[in-house]
Amino acid sequence: MNRYIKIIDWYIIKKYLGTFVFTCAIFTVIIVIFDVSEKLDDFLKHSAPFYKIVFNYYAGFIPFYLNFLWPLINFLAVIFFTAKMADQTEIVPILSGGFSFNRFLWPYFVASFILFSISFVANIYVIPQTNKLMIGFENVYIKPANNDSKAETHMQIDKNTLVFIKNFDNVQKVGYTFIMEKFNGDILVERLMADRITWDSVQMKWRIDNYSIRTINGLKETMTSGIKKDTTLDMRPVDFAVYDNIYSAMSTSELSERIKKEKTRGTGVMQLLQLEKYKRFVNPLSAFVLTLMGVSLSSRKVRGGIGLHLGVGIFLSFAYILFIQFATMFSLKGGLPPLLAVFIPNIVFGALGVYLLFKAPK
Repeated sequence: MNRYIKIIDWYIIKKYLGTFVFTCAIFTVIIVIFDVSEKLDDFLKHSAPFYKIVFNYYAGFIPFYLNFLWPLINFLAVIFFTAKMADQTEIVPILSGGFSFNRFLWPYFVASFILFSISFVANIYVIPQTNKLMIGFENVYIKPANNDSKAETHMQIDKNTLVFIKNFDNVQKVGYTFIMEKFNGDILVERLMADRITWDSVQMKWRIDNYSIRTINGLKETMTSGIKKDTTLDMRPVDFAVYDNIYSAMSTSELSERIKKEKTRGTGVMQLLQLEKYKRFVNPLSAFVLTLMGVSLSSRKVRGGIGLHLGVGIFLSFAYILFIQFATMFSLKGGLPPLLAVFIPNIVFGALGVYLLFKAPK
C-alpha cells in the first residue's frame, strides 16, 4: 500500500474525508433546524407521534437531503481544505518536491472513489428504503391527499388485454366500473364489465363483483354473468397510486420491473421511472467530476485568502444542482431522453473540470 499511497497522500485523504464529514454534519444540523421550523405546524395539525417524526420522517429526510446535496457538500469540502492548503503554502512545496500536478491529484481521486462507492451503494440500496419511511410519513401527516381515489385509469396489462377503471380507492383497494377487453390482433374477442374489483392481499388475486362477459366469435356472441369471480391479473394496487413520489421509494429491482411493464401499459410515467433509475447509477459520478473541478480551481494561492475560492465553489456547486434540475425538466416536458438528461450535467461540468485542470498551476 505504501508503494502507491505515500504519507502526503494519507494527509490529503484524511483532510478530504474529514472536511467532508464535518461539512455533512453542519448541513444536517442546518436542514433539520429549518425543516422543523417549517413543518412544526403540520406535525401539530395532524397529531404526528414524536417517535414517528424521529424514526420515520427524519430517518428518511436526512439521508434524502444529504444525498441530494452530496455534490454541493463534496465540492465545498474539496474547495475549503485545498484552498486552505494553498493559502498556507503547502501545495507549492509538494509540487516543488517532485510531484507532478497529476500525481498531486491521486489522493483526491482515491478519496473520491471512497465517496463514490458510498454514494453508489446508498443510491441503490439505502436511499429507497429511507425514502419509503419519509414518504409514508409525509403522505399521512404532512401532505395527505384530499382524495385517495384515482379516476379514469386506462392500462394495457399485456399484448392483447386492455383494462379501464373509472375510479380506484387506494385506501380500500377497490375499483369501480371495471372494464377488461381482450383482442386477437385488432379484433375484439371478449369484453368483461363489472361494478367493482377488489384486491385480495391474502390470495394475491382480484375479486370481480357483479360482472358480465360478452364473448365474440365471428358473428356469434354469447353473454355470461355472475355475482363474484376471482382472477389473476398483471396489475397491483400500487399501479393506481395517487402520489407521484412513490417511485423514489421503490427498490431498483422494483423500478426495473415497473419499467418493463410500463412499456406495455403506457400509463404515462415512463420518463419518471427511467429518470429515477438512471439517477441512482449516474449521480454518484459527481464525486469525480466535482473533485477535479475543486482541486483545479482552488490549488492556486490568491490574495485575500480562501473567501474567493469558497464563493466561486458555492456558485458552481449550485449551478451543477440547478443544471440537474433543468435537465430533468427538459426530459419530463421536452422529450429529452432520460439517460442523456442524467449524463449531461456530468459531461458539461466534466469538460469544465478538464479546462480548469489545464489552467491550474503546475
